[in-house]
Amino acid sequence: MPKITLPIEIKISTVVAISTILHAADLDAIDSALEQMTGGVSDFFEDEFAVIDVAAIAPEAPALDWAALVSLLKKYRLNAVAVRGAGPAMIDAIRAQGLALDDGSSGVRAGGHAAAPPPAPVEQESPGARPRGNEVAAAATAAPEPAVATPAPAALPVIVDTPVRAGQRIYARGTDLIVTAVVNNGAELIADGSIHVYAPLNGRALAGASGNPDARIFALSMQPELVSIAGVYRTFDEGFPSDLARQPTQIRLVGDRIELQSMAPAPRA
Repeated sequence: MPKITLPIEIKISTVVAISTILHAADLDAIDSALEQMTGGVSDFFEDEFAVIDVAAIAPEAPALDWAALVSLLKKYRLNAVAVRGAGPAMIDAIRAQGLALDDGSSGVRAGGHAAAPPPAPVEQESPGARPRGNEVAAAATAAPEPAVATPAPAALPVIVDTPVRAGQRIYARGTDLIVTAVVNNGAELIADGSIHVYAPLNGRALAGASGNPDARIFALSMQPELVSIAGVYRTFDEGFPSDLARQPTQIRLVGDRIELQSMAPAPRA
């Protein structure tokens, strides 16, 4: 029997999206901030997907012009796909632009209902274990012991031991990313946790992609094109600082500023 090929298939896919957190509804101010952030580099964002977060906008702020906002982000090669933190009054205007609504919660299903907790495990009683006589009354009145929660095992890091070529993108969802080979110019590393490169790092590295400000970027030889932690970016169009270039370095977020710190051993006296 010949194989029937359907005209469409639906499969689970992982999509990385940048959180675009708005603190104001003034599109001119947003435009100026993006211009300053990108330094006029036309391919700074390279057609990334963007989730617009409006939770920080003050209630008394003017209503957002959603069509103009989507167009403004497109100007900087950010493709808006969803909105987070929207109030009820925004929903119709958001849907009119074809944007999804994202509540940012992992416990809510697509239908909008919270996922039910799993049923408590029922302990099986072994033969001969039934209480007898006055033990029955004691068992009936004794308060049940509180259940002890077992912590979920931490996600194992994603390990890559081959060179990451230009145009490649590697994403470690919900965990750290470890690379033991060179990361070439034009390659992109993304991790919800920290990024560790035990080799030269020349491409782009985005740690804390899901918003973790404590994530860091480590490399034995640091010369990236762009780095980001929890959505805070820094580019090196004029070159990586000469005192740290090609040296063991860590990158972390201090407040709202990207900080570079040498990890080279101190010279002996």
